[in-house]
Amino acid sequence: MTGDHSTTDTNEQVQPLISHLTELRDRLLKSVLLVLLFFLGLFYFANDLYTYLSEPLTALLPEGTSMIATDVTSPFFAPFKLTLVVAIFAAIPFILHQAWSFIAPGLYQHEKRMAVPLLISSVMLFYSGVAFAYFVVFPLIFGFFTSTGPEGVAMMTDISSYLNFVLKLFFAFGIVFEIPIATLLLIWSGATTVESLKEKRAYVVVGCFVVGMLLTPPDVISQTLLAMPMWLLFEVGIILGRIFVPRSRVEAPE
Repeated sequence: MTGDHSTTDTNEQVQPLISHLTELRDRLLKSVLLVLLFFLGLFYFANDLYTYLSEPLTALLPEGTSMIATDVTSPFFAPFKLTLVVAIFAAIPFILHQAWSFIAPGLYQHEKRMAVPLLISSVMLFYSGVAFAYFVVFPLIFGFFTSTGPEGVAMMTDISSYLNFVLKLFFAFGIVFEIPIATLLLIWSGATTVESLKEKRAYVVVGCFVVGMLLTPPDVISQTLLAMPMWLLFEVGIILGRIFVPRSRVEAPE
């Protein structure tokens, strides 16, 4: 009888695990399918998307110069890669919703109330970071690069190199703009307090410039354009911590 009882318990433990794995697989497949649908719908406009992406640079190139392709496959694969990335960006809200639906049953009610606004804010902040990079950072960076070259040297950027460069900055700024959410979560979880973060402000500022140096090209303009928003967003996270986290967690223990 004891053996039958232990076997039953084991089966009951295995079945929920299998059902969770099956649910995870189904949600991953739905996410991949949506990315594929976005990709197929956008691929016809792949060259137009690349043209739009390259405008911050091409608008500043001297008359008579243009971007080039040093690899025979670049004219196809650069727009192809861009379209795939755009499809993933477009599907991010759905992907996060699938992730939320998977983990939500295991959360407490107060955690659910906080998680939904955080998910929405995370998506909006990521998109804001990408937009900030495209509309603010790129014109300044490319304006600097195109105006500092030696006389007599024509600037003709490879399309694949340009794509890799801008995608790196897109992801860097998109992730950096999540700092308020990360800061709020650290305070909310009890890992740190507002007062403790305020005491470490000087180290955070130095860290922002170090991260800016590592994630951006080796020029002062792009490093500063990444470091300054990081610091300001950190301050926003502290303010949000004071507003949304219970006072018992905000204040450092005596």
